[in-house]
Amino acid sequence: MEIIFGIKFVPAQSQKRREASRPTKKKLFSIIYNIDMPDYRRIFIPGATYFFTVVTYHRKPILTNPESRKILRTVWLDVQSRFPFTIDAICLLPNHIHTIWTMPENDSNFSLRWGEIKRMFSKQYRIIKASNDEIIENVWQDRFWDHMIRDEKDMENHVNYIHYNPVKHQLVNNVRDWPWSSFHRFAKNGLYDINWGSDYEQNQYEKYGE
Repeated sequence: MEIIFGIKFVPAQSQKRREASRPTKKKLFSIIYNIDMPDYRRIFIPGATYFFTVVTYHRKPILTNPESRKILRTVWLDVQSRFPFTIDAICLLPNHIHTIWTMPENDSNFSLRWGEIKRMFSKQYRIIKASNDEIIENVWQDRFWDHMIRDEKDMENHVNYIHYNPVKHQLVNNVRDWPWSSFHRFAKNGLYDINWGSDYEQNQYEKYGE
């Protein structure tokens, strides 16, 4: 288990797989939900794995500020303790979050979890800004992007997209230089070379929400 900006993080395996064996590189990226559900907006499958993009209102770059990271850490841990989920990969950027979650076997309600995270963060953020005579009405975009991971390749593409995102947005020159990312744990576990990203083809993958 790792802590990413204060948040519990476990690389991409379900709890059942983690208990079964020590993860190999292939197993780590192996998600076997092959469910064909066309013409959907949200797919709710208990125990499934999802990619999310959550964006701030008007893309305001507030999330990596120290005060925001402290609030996010507190509310995220609170929600995760009350409504469990596994963080498979994550990257915090100034105006959005990319993450992959695996839901519990008997639960599919990720909207409840995101609703709680956004609500609690907004409340605490407004309180802090009000103390500085700043009035904050909206903190987050109303909706968020979700995508159910279909297979091993889909998982690998989304994990790569998450970890390359700081370079994509020209926040750093190298993936390894962005501190608020699960890339460092993946590299430590041998799933990436520490210099990964130098030959990554940005246009190779779709735009996953941001």
